[in-house]
Amino acid sequence: MTSPVRLALLGCGTVGSDVVRLLHEQSADLAARIGAPLEIAGIAVRRVGRDRGDLPVDPALFTTDPLGLIKRDDVDIVVEVVGGIEPARSWLVEALRAGKSVVTANKALLAEDGAALHDAAAEGGADLYYEASVAGAIPLLRPLRESLHGDRINRVTGIVNGTTNFILSAMDATGAGFAEALEEATELGYAEADPTADVEGFDAAAKAAILASLAFHTRVTAADVHREGITAVTAADVASARAMGCTIKLLCIAARNTDPAGRESVSVRVHPAMIPLTHPLAGVGDAFNAVFVEAEAAGQLMFYGRGAGGAPTASAVLGDVVAVARNRLAGVHAASESAYADLAVRPMGEALTRYHISLDVADRPGVLEAVAGVFARQEVSIATVRQSPAGGGPAGRGSDAELVIVTHVAPDAALAATVRELRGLEIVRSVTSVLRVEGGA
Repeated sequence: MTSPVRLALLGCGTVGSDVVRLLHEQSADLAARIGAPLEIAGIAVRRVGRDRGDLPVDPALFTTDPLGLIKRDDVDIVVEVVGGIEPARSWLVEALRAGKSVVTANKALLAEDGAALHDAAAEGGADLYYEASVAGAIPLLRPLRESLHGDRINRVTGIVNGTTNFILSAMDATGAGFAEALEEATELGYAEADPTADVEGFDAAAKAAILASLAFHTRVTAADVHREGITAVTAADVASARAMGCTIKLLCIAARNTDPAGRESVSVRVHPAMIPLTHPLAGVGDAFNAVFVEAEAAGQLMFYGRGAGGAPTASAVLGDVVAVARNRLAGVHAASESAYADLAVRPMGEALTRYHISLDVADRPGVLEAVAGVFARQEVSIATVRQSPAGGGPAGRGSDAELVIVTHVAPDAALAATVRELRGLEIVRSVTSVLRVEGGA
């Protein structure tokens, strides 16, 4: 065994505490895998005197001076599990420029300004690993940036937020509305007291940016991702999906596109969508995550597991620590960021998708013709139409009816324009639901 590899741990909350516990419980195995023991040089926290129960760590290791800890000569690797943009960005840039490798779980920072971290890592000749930033313990990012590096990835579709997946799964299983399902998720600890980042899609959008950056060798930020949450999904939407043999999931979708002139671009979006029950992602329930990758040579690949929680995330953090420590002992560092493709990110309006549209309309002659005319003017082709009396009662002249229309694939801008025009028709009482349809349903 050589001299210990010493870690500076920034943050000791849920994930940080589990990192400390796993380091303690698996110390012998980790040392054997690396070829040197791992030691904690210090732990930066907000309050040194806070009660941390039976955490197996010397209280003298705690400090409220993260920068001072990072700059110490006896620190080899910086592990960041604090989250947020600042001051985490400043801390990690400082470490990387000084040649100290970084392991981070900070998806928000990577999605907003991963470029600053990658540039600092290149400048300092240090490693930057972040497996824990997307999908917890699921080994996903390293396959994208290493195992599939010899292949061409065309599409990544994923369920990457456990809170929203639990809510939508509960709505599907019980018929509950969004508010009821959110209340249950909160009671069970799946949803935060302020669930905005989850239910409005911010968390998934950050992860989508990271996935797209790796899959398409292009710098993609959270600002490039079209984002919609699940707060508008209703029990009626879920029932309509079930009637079509579908279920509703909050999806992150990153796709490579080629225009008629052969120019490539990428589209990255997060939104609720109907997917057929035959799709591999349809059966992913509860708070689980799954990501479906489509590559030219490897074909279709599925990554599935617990996407959040202290222990799963700590597992991913320690996997990165082992890789970084082994690199350090070998005197090498991993390949730097691969952003050579530098593809343009297409606006959402150019993304090709399908719509499921529910309309309350006047039940009288000529309605279907008028509605179909709107689709024709926007050059959107209709795949299926289903009509039924509104409220399930008998339909008669002057009463209302429900129209459910599913389109063929079209640019999202044309589909959105179709919905806007439908809302302006005198015969349309209301557009009750608009959901995208993915996965060939």
